[in-house]
Amino acid sequence: MFGSPMIDAGLAGVFGLLVGSFLNVVIYRLPQMLEHQWAAECAELAGKPAPEGPPVNLVRPRSRCRQCGHLIRWYENVPVLSYLALRGKCSACAAPIGLRYPLVELGTGALFAFSVWHWGATPAGLAWCGFSAAIVALALIDWDTTLLPDDITLPLLWAGLIVAALRWNGVTLPQSLWGAVAGYLSLWLVYKSFKLLTGKEGMGYGDFKLFAALGAWFGWQALVPIILMASVIGAVVGIAMKFTSGLREGGYVPFGPFLAGAGLTAMVFGPASILGAIGL
Repeated sequence: MFGSPMIDAGLAGVFGLLVGSFLNVVIYRLPQMLEHQWAAECAELAGKPAPEGPPVNLVRPRSRCRQCGHLIRWYENVPVLSYLALRGKCSACAAPIGLRYPLVELGTGALFAFSVWHWGATPAGLAWCGFSAAIVALALIDWDTTLLPDDITLPLLWAGLIVAALRWNGVTLPQSLWGAVAGYLSLWLVYKSFKLLTGKEGMGYGDFKLFAALGAWFGWQALVPIILMASVIGAVVGIAMKFTSGLREGGYVPFGPFLAGAGLTAMVFGPASILGAIGL
């Protein structure tokens, strides 16, 4: 874009900070929007009035402190810098602001900077920036709510197929297509087998769609490394949470964040490196 890879990556990183700030809104509000939509649909089917409540979307109402309702001014919403200036507290009531907010901004900025540094200020670099943003949002929404919204997983899948068709990521369209098919069917078969054996559901359909999206972006050859890394990390985290009494009611840990983490690892280091990282 400007001739210098470092300058392009730095600008992409700054833009990523801004996108990360928006992702914090998406992570918090999108599940609320979906739940309100589902409640309205259920009420309509039951012939009951729609649930009351102020309409919430990704733009309105403006962000407020969850404790005191203080309206956050623009200069209190500058990525990372405002958090540092406010020392991690609301300017009105001094309620603590979660550390995750600046970490999401920093993480997204770093992923954007890496994408443009690695692929350049090109359509491919911009595509991987979009991939990163979607993966970050999905990982944290699933961790918070055990939801992997179709609003993100399905566009991510289609984007992977389009990127492959345009030859922006080194994956051919047949590899991308069969990666999406194999990604979905493999976890669906695991789900069905587990349910037949135990009568319980071990994962949700969102996991199938996310794995299909990863297959579309990386090709069918990358599915085994990605699922192995996600499973190993998920098992380690699950055991650690069990011993620290950190498991939620029901003793489950959502699998989506680990799939997302494996996907980002594949983006940064390449799918083949994952096998070496886990000793295979």
